[in-house]
Amino acid sequence: MSNWIGANGTVESGYGVASGQAQDPRFPQGTLALQWPIFEQQSLDLSPYFLGTINLSIAPRRYQINQAKYTLRAIKWSPTEPAEDFSFFDCRLGVGSTWFEGLVYYPHPETKPAHFQPPTTLEIVTSWISGLQYGDSLRLELKAEQISLI
Repeated sequence: MSNWIGANGTVESGYGVASGQAQDPRFPQGTLALQWPIFEQQSLDLSPYFLGTINLSIAPRRYQINQAKYTLRAIKWSPTEPAEDFSFFDCRLGVGSTWFEGLVYYPHPETKPAHFQPPTTLEIVTSWISGLQYGDSLRLELKAEQISLI
């Protein structure tokens, strides 16, 4: 039985590398476009989700990792970057009266070469949310056995 815990969050600007908006010549389509086929080979299908992340600040709260739903280790997704570990956690986002199922996307900081997030920001993958803008307030729910909020 899962216990869902909730927090309010604010959509904030990220680095734009995951989606390709940063126009980084190493990842012209974004890092997720390179990672997702490899994740699928590891039996994690993210095809229902938009190829980008929502950076959601839950400040002043922080999160603490308990037990990931999925953890993929030593994923070599780019010829120019070192292998990384990734974990994913169940979540859902409330936008008005509509809920969107998704996953927290967590590249492990100890294996990630750059673009770190503060401990008050979660990266979320979910389906496309029309009209979403920076500064929008959302309701976030997480499974307590996977992530705690402090």
